[in-house]
Amino acid sequence: MRRVAIPIVDNKLSEYFGGCNFYEIFEIEEGIVTKSSFEVPTVDAIEELPMWLEQRGITDVIVNRIKKEIISLFASKKINLFVGIHQDKPENLIQDYLNGTLESDEQIIHEITY
Repeated sequence: MRRVAIPIVDNKLSEYFGGCNFYEIFEIEEGIVTKSSFEVPTVDAIEELPMWLEQRGITDVIVNRIKKEIISLFASKKINLFVGIHQDKPENLIQDYLNGTLESDEQIIHEITY
């Protein structure tokens, strides 16, 4: 089973990881969403979010922008991170995830890596 978290603001992907109102979490089995739920982060610091997500069994996170220092925290938790994804409604993003068509914005990737 996969558990995919998407940080949400105003019913779309939050521009900045950690700057969301809540996460929509999708449970996926055999390529099908079997459940979705909402979770409000209970941590104060952005650096604590990867551990908070790990404790909820999250396997993948879809984000638009993220500080490069946080990326290594996800790597240490073995959580897949999809970065530079365009802001859209969570149901559209999860469909792109399932179809293998999530696309990163090259400008955002450039900003993070340089």
